[in-house]
Amino acid sequence: MQIRDLPYADPGVPDVRTGTRFLLWLGRNQLGGQVRSLLWGLLLQLAIAGLPLAVGLAVQAVVDRDGGRLALAGGVLALLGAAIAVGDVMVHRTAVTNWITAAARVQQLLSRKTAELGSVLTRRVAAGEVVAVSTGDVEKIGWFVEALSRFAAAAVTLVVVCIGLVVYQPALGTLVAVGVPVLALAVLPLLPRATRRADVQREKAGKATELASDTVAGLRVLRGIGGEELFLGRYRTASQEVRKAAVRSARMWALISAIQVLLPGALLIAVVAYGARLALDGRIAVGELVTVYGAVALTHHPLRNFEEIAMAFSFSRPSAKRAARVLSLSRTTTATGGQAEAAGDLYDPATGLLAPAGRFTAVVCGDPDAAGRLADRLGGHPTEPGERHTSVLLGGVPLDELELAAARTAVLVQDKDPVLLSGTLRELLDVPSSGAVRAEDALAAAQCGDVLDALAQASVDTDGDPMETPITERGRSLSGGQRQRLALARSLVTDPEVLVLDEPTSAVDSHTEARVAAGVKRLREGGTTVVLASSPLLLDVADRVVLIHDDEVVAVGTHRELLRGEPRYRAVVTRETEEELARTSALEHEPLEEELEELEGESA
Repeated sequence: MQIRDLPYADPGVPDVRTGTRFLLWLGRNQLGGQVRSLLWGLLLQLAIAGLPLAVGLAVQAVVDRDGGRLALAGGVLALLGAAIAVGDVMVHRTAVTNWITAAARVQQLLSRKTAELGSVLTRRVAAGEVVAVSTGDVEKIGWFVEALSRFAAAAVTLVVVCIGLVVYQPALGTLVAVGVPVLALAVLPLLPRATRRADVQREKAGKATELASDTVAGLRVLRGIGGEELFLGRYRTASQEVRKAAVRSARMWALISAIQVLLPGALLIAVVAYGARLALDGRIAVGELVTVYGAVALTHHPLRNFEEIAMAFSFSRPSAKRAARVLSLSRTTTATGGQAEAAGDLYDPATGLLAPAGRFTAVVCGDPDAAGRLADRLGGHPTEPGERHTSVLLGGVPLDELELAAARTAVLVQDKDPVLLSGTLRELLDVPSSGAVRAEDALAAAQCGDVLDALAQASVDTDGDPMETPITERGRSLSGGQRQRLALARSLVTDPEVLVLDEPTSAVDSHTEARVAAGVKRLREGGTTVVLASSPLLLDVADRVVLIHDDEVVAVGTHRELLRGEPRYRAVVTRETEEELARTSALEHEPLEEELEELEGESA
């Protein structure tokens, strides 16, 4: 895979059991790039390791006054220099390619998971954590993947150098062969502590990123309640914690780096001291001493790769763990894909809710969180972790058994806090749809007349055409009610088999709400519509109303029937307190008690 070939046609199915397994899965899926980087790394490292041999030959040739061997040594040096130049360029190229392609694979996996889960993702994982995973964590993961091949090349090079020195000069070579493994493994006892400190640093940095992201997302609300300073203080505290954790982590890595410099220096001194004694005794030639000295001095370069791979793993493992946690979230149990389409009644076995096909059904839940979970479940998303999973049925077919595209075509859920993407109003309403509902009709049903007027007035280069007026990111230039109605119009344009609306009019006034309720019912005539709400204006236009209490259907009827005969329904819809309910119940029973007293008097 080359950078020009990105994105991947299929990024694959990742191993997300642990962060380490995810990293290894990424490495295996880039085996070709890893092998190429390894081979070029071996060319570079072995060419560097061969320099001392060529220099030793040249020095010995000068000592022996042998011009032919001096010329040969010069030719070898020139050849090694060319190999180093080519190897260095290609190692850098292949390493960067591995880094970018690994990061791109993770980005594609995250994008696919985000598209699969939709708004449920931010209910299970903080939005700031998703941002942290898709930005800084992706870079750390890519760093480890590209460092693997260079580390492998460095390890092979050290083995070759040690074996070669033992063969070339057994006395000094044995000393080097014993010392180099000690140098490579000397920092192992420090790695667990360094890893823990790196984990703490990454965790605190992730929390700070989450806090910053959430603060920016809610800045408008914070300004409204005067909470900017409070959240600024929280971020300042989180930032200081990140700084302290980074300093503690840097101290440990500085110690490891110092050891990586100190121990090779000590080995080099030992080799020079021992080699000088052997040269004075005439047991080795001067050129051999120069060769061994140069080889030991150059082992510092491959040894640095041991430190880098340890650091890359320490920093990437928590990043991979976070990415694996996000990627492990699932929409369904197992989609068989055997059913292309589904239509009919919508039924939720968990609560007993039935939404007949072609009817307008309103659902009243006393608990807003329960209503949100129900909306997610009706959209085919899994239940919360730890809860029993029961798939919603559409026409008797479990939504879990539908392909994602088919399920979303059949059922559309509009969240209570819908998001408007930046772009023009025409682009906002240009969504996959049946084509049966025009944008103009949807805007009219959602009562967006004042929104169109506002966009027309804000138009600068579009000649007053509201459809061509840009809408800022998340619709920040609009009021909450305007954003909500535009989102409703977008949902109506889609015209799905089943439309589920979660509190679609919570941000509009009662007059507008009544007209929206009538418009939605008129436009959705013949379609299955489920509205989760507690507003009497919406409930009154519904064909049937379902009351859910403690995650179970307890009453079904029209709005007026339930209002008269179901106290729990009346408590939710009218916001009556327990005392008011008791008083109302007593007043309702007074006529009955008077009739009983009259009957008892007549019988006496």
